[in-house]
Amino acid sequence: MIRPVVVALLALLPLAAWMQPARAQTEQQALVDRATLTVQEMFTGDHAGDMISLLRRAKGALVCPRVFKAGFIIGGSGGGCVLLARGPAGWSNPAFYTVGSGSFGLQAGVQDSQVIFLVLTERGLHAILDSQFKIGADASIAVATIGAGVEGATTAALRADIVAFARARGLFAGISVQGSIISADSGWNQTYYGTPLAAQQIILQGEGSNPGTEPLRQMLLKFSG
Repeated sequence: MIRPVVVALLALLPLAAWMQPARAQTEQQALVDRATLTVQEMFTGDHAGDMISLLRRAKGALVCPRVFKAGFIIGGSGGGCVLLARGPAGWSNPAFYTVGSGSFGLQAGVQDSQVIFLVLTERGLHAILDSQFKIGADASIAVATIGAGVEGATTAALRADIVAFARARGLFAGISVQGSIISADSGWNQTYYGTPLAAQQIILQGEGSNPGTEPLRQMLLKFSG
């Protein structure tokens, strides 16, 4: 005879199976929400005009709301990002990425940065859409740090494939993205959209749907015109 407690536990199994992906999906939505806030903050701050002028001709945008860098002698950085592309119908749904790098040198401190990569060419977009992309190796990139010579960096970036705007907080004097590796996160795509999707399917073919992406897409549309 099956005891009532066992019956109750068995009844809860389907609920637990449903709650697990739902709980995991909150991580992806939190990243999308932080990306929305990052776009709003960075496109309304100092030097926003430079960023907006480039966004209006951008093919895509990779938004990294929180990139951490910490170290003493040996350092490293990393964070989650979302990539969107602009097409005739507006901005695509986001595909999930991670960015990370390692470094060696005399350094100490902690840095928390917001970074937006504006992808200005098809070459740059397809480079990021590859499963793994090393900044500075596959496409030219110009780096501009908000509040420190943005105008000059923007002028020099007119022929670049990708321009990175970074706003840094912490003890490091600045941020360097050269040599960083950007990798697609297919596991997060599957969790968020409920089906296995490659970044190309989301960005170029318009596959996948989640209503939680709408605020981010509308925020980019607001500033890109």
